[in-house]
Amino acid sequence: MQFGAGIFFTDYSAGPGELAKELEDRGFESLWAPEHSHIPISRASPMPAGKELPKKYYDVMDPFVTLTAAAMATTSLKVATGICLVGQRDPIQTAKLVASLDQVSNGRFIFGVGSGWNADEMSNHGTDFKSRHKLLREKIGAMREIWMSNKPEYHGDLVDFPPMKARPKPIQDPHPPVHVGGSFPYGARRAIVYGDGWMPHIRRPDYEDVTDFLPKFEEMVQESGRDKDSLPVTVWDTPPDTDTIKRFQDRGVTRVIAELDSESLDTLLPELDRWADVIDRL
Repeated sequence: MQFGAGIFFTDYSAGPGELAKELEDRGFESLWAPEHSHIPISRASPMPAGKELPKKYYDVMDPFVTLTAAAMATTSLKVATGICLVGQRDPIQTAKLVASLDQVSNGRFIFGVGSGWNADEMSNHGTDFKSRHKLLREKIGAMREIWMSNKPEYHGDLVDFPPMKARPKPIQDPHPPVHVGGSFPYGARRAIVYGDGWMPHIRRPDYEDVTDFLPKFEEMVQESGRDKDSLPVTVWDTPPDTDTIKRFQDRGVTRVIAELDSESLDTLLPELDRWADVIDRL
């Protein structure tokens, strides 16, 4: 079992460098940073968890900046987007960001991606909400070509470019793992089609525990012809409870993520210590 921590880095939260060092010292394997470019005042899109949108969503910093700072402060901790809203980003520029961060972190980057839920935010970027899943799939395919080919080109319905030269290439071979976020069953299906891992939240309004669906997920993986070891499962927002995590491990979960509040480091340290105790015991 691997242990990660996710946080919305803001100008009032713990800094990425100082938090990353504390996580590494306590045995955490990875640090995950989400993103929102902005939140439109209209707020016509409801949050998937069915809650009021927290302030940190308005204030979150760019993950490629914060994760670079985290990578520079550590030697073994992996750094990851959780999630990157690829549909709102240019795929050529994002491919360079991913490869550059993989280079400066010495191959410690995990590319967590998702289709997103905020239609208003996407619209401001010129992204059509109805075709966002197809757009994500094509952009991931295009970025894979950029990372893996010396003369990449891509010709899809929504993403199209002729042969080019694009460097640097990532350190990881063939590229940093692409972990696809999303609930069951649709997020799971997308992960099977083009991902290197699946990342669901532990619960959503329509289910209490996503690990209840893991037998069905494994069945879907088998039917697709893929090896289940090629699709590790990372569960977000897991409590620091030994029995729960043992149960997740028995069900085949590879990694759990502690979702931290956007608080100062001093405020977060007691929670990190509780997690360190769980990590030591497991």
